[in-house]
Amino acid sequence: MSPAVLVAKKKVKNPPLDIHTLGDRVLRKPAKRIAKVDASVRKLIEDMLTTMYSADGIGLAAPQVGVHKQLMVIDLELDDPSAPPFVFINPVIRKAGKKIEADQEGCLSIPGVYMDVTRPTEITVAYKDETGRPRTLEASGLLARAIQHEMDHLNGVMFVDRVDNQFKLTQELKKNGFVYKSVRPV
Repeated sequence: MSPAVLVAKKKVKNPPLDIHTLGDRVLRKPAKRIAKVDASVRKLIEDMLTTMYSADGIGLAAPQVGVHKQLMVIDLELDDPSAPPFVFINPVIRKAGKKIEADQEGCLSIPGVYMDVTRPTEITVAYKDETGRPRTLEASGLLARAIQHEMDHLNGVMFVDRVDNQFKLTQELKKNGFVYKSVRPV
């Protein structure tokens, strides 16, 4: 973990941020680019990581906590305290591989719902890190999927918007207390 952002990978009783859920309009508003990476952005990153770990998540985008900034955090190694999380500021997918695959996704903003979503298996993403340095990352597998999932949040898109099986989706949403009318197919 970078010295700029240091957070323990553990649950806290009262996470610093509230995660908004499907149906909340705040999740549908596109995020704005971050002009300057400063102490307030790093504090938001810390709060987002603490909130994500407390919710047993592997990814969280700022719009999910009601902040309309192009910022997202991902950690696929929750059991390894020495493995740093990924912090993506103003991410842009530069390249997507030709191979696509359907795999199950879930979301902290739609608890209990898990559905197959088809996405490219490999991507190249450009972004700034928590110190403001420009970076490029080639990602595949679960990391590529998580990046695309979180980037959708930055554009007001949720994974349920990408589900093909509308009948099964409607059943799953209803079973978990959500309504299909909150879905916006893309």
